[in-house]
Amino acid sequence: MTINAASVYCASSNRIDPVHFETAETLGSRMAREGIDLVYGGGHVGLMGATANAVRKAGGHTIGVTTRFFREVEQADPHVDELVVVETMQERRTKLIELGDATVVLGGGLGTLVELLVVLEQRVIGNVEGPIAIVNTGGWCDAMLRQFEDGIEDGFLRAAARELYVVVPDADAAIDHILSATPLRGGESRFLPSGNE
Repeated sequence: MTINAASVYCASSNRIDPVHFETAETLGSRMAREGIDLVYGGGHVGLMGATANAVRKAGGHTIGVTTRFFREVEQADPHVDELVVVETMQERRTKLIELGDATVVLGGGLGTLVELLVVLEQRVIGNVEGPIAIVNTGGWCDAMLRQFEDGIEDGFLRAAARELYVVVPDADAAIDHILSATPLRGGESRFLPSGNE
């Protein structure tokens, strides 16, 4: 499949290890070089801002999606090429999925984790077929990945859940994956927790 835009989910915090900012900058630069538009939360702080600035610095295009509330709280990026403002977080998550052909997840907090889970849920039921890459900088998502494995072992998740995403060590590996991955659409019983054995 052709990847024209990727939705990137990541932290809006500046209080994190600089290695995460290096990852965000590398990701943004590589996206621009590959001609992939950035779809993101529309903020100019934290990893969101770092990714967007890197995309634009390398000549790429940015599309921010935010709510009216977060437009003020997250300090909407004044340099964003396109800003989509919606009313609710549910609308925001839906629009972020709609506008991206692929998903890349960097380190983040509750918002990032919720967004990742929503994308995975939508892939399980067959609404998302684009690749999903989780960049595990500094092992930030190790605990979450262990939870996924525990869920599989305990019967809450199907083993096929492992096919929904890939975990990569760095930004370049994330871009390599989304550019080469075969589309995957869920909706089959092998993905559904309630499916018949």
